[in-house]
Amino acid sequence: MSDKARAFFTRPLVVYALATLCCLLWGSAYPSIKNGYALLEIAADDIPGKLLFAGWRFLFAGLLLLVFAFFTGRRLHLRSAREAGEVCLLGLFQTSLQYVFFYLGLAYTTGVKGSIMNATGTFFSVLLAHFIYHNDRITGRKALGCLIGFGGVLVCNFSDELLDFHFTLAGEGSVVLAAFILSAASIYGKKLSQRIDSVALTGWQLSVGGLALLALGAAFGGRLQAFSLQASLLMAYLVLLSSVAFALWTLLLKYNRVGLVAVFNFLIPVSGAVLSAIFLNEKILEWKYLIALILVCGGIWLVTAERAGRPTR
Repeated sequence: MSDKARAFFTRPLVVYALATLCCLLWGSAYPSIKNGYALLEIAADDIPGKLLFAGWRFLFAGLLLLVFAFFTGRRLHLRSAREAGEVCLLGLFQTSLQYVFFYLGLAYTTGVKGSIMNATGTFFSVLLAHFIYHNDRITGRKALGCLIGFGGVLVCNFSDELLDFHFTLAGEGSVVLAAFILSAASIYGKKLSQRIDSVALTGWQLSVGGLALLALGAAFGGRLQAFSLQASLLMAYLVLLSSVAFALWTLLLKYNRVGLVAVFNFLIPVSGAVLSAIFLNEKILEWKYLIALILVCGGIWLVTAERAGRPTR
């Protein structure tokens, strides 16, 4: 089964399609979360409330994956205390700590600058992979592709705010740190996925991370209120997109080079901006979205056209 899975998840078209799907799902989370905050009356500066919201989302997403893993006959149990500790560490970093710094940073910077700073995670992934994996080195073509993709993120978020070069550790610094934590944790998760079933691993780490976020949110006085059918349906969608996107992403990282998959992350802020414009009734008919998409796709092509589909153990 492992050989069949490897053959399937390393096919170039499969990698492109699934990575794009994951990024579209994560992009759709931007308008969904904004609507969720409005429906649940979570104020912009209510970080504990946001942590509770994220905690329930990831806990339910993790439990959904664990139920799926159980009914499909996957190995759920962790074979040792060390393995359980590794999975808990992954959940605490990849889900909990990363989101704490992300929300903290957004409280002290603008959404435009936050989106751009968060896109630096792709550079961290490519750089870390260069030093960890012998067949995932940085090349001129890969570096150029990443720069062009990042240029697309800049174009997508271009506004007067982008020309403000003010940088604070609490704001932009926290978002960059969140991006680095996510990149490092993803590579650590790739290592664990060689020994632990990818779906079960994702389920456990999301559950652990979700529980930690719930504990933090509750400890600092977070509250969720104004629950309604609409809010519940929106939460169900966020749970589903999280479980599907994280599980597929873990599988892609398991069987492919980090640099090949990570470059697709540049699609997230672009798709998030476009989907936000559609679903939040914002202005969408702007040339910058088309230019951004062309740049991002061009950057992805430069990276993936080089030895595309070659698996990394």
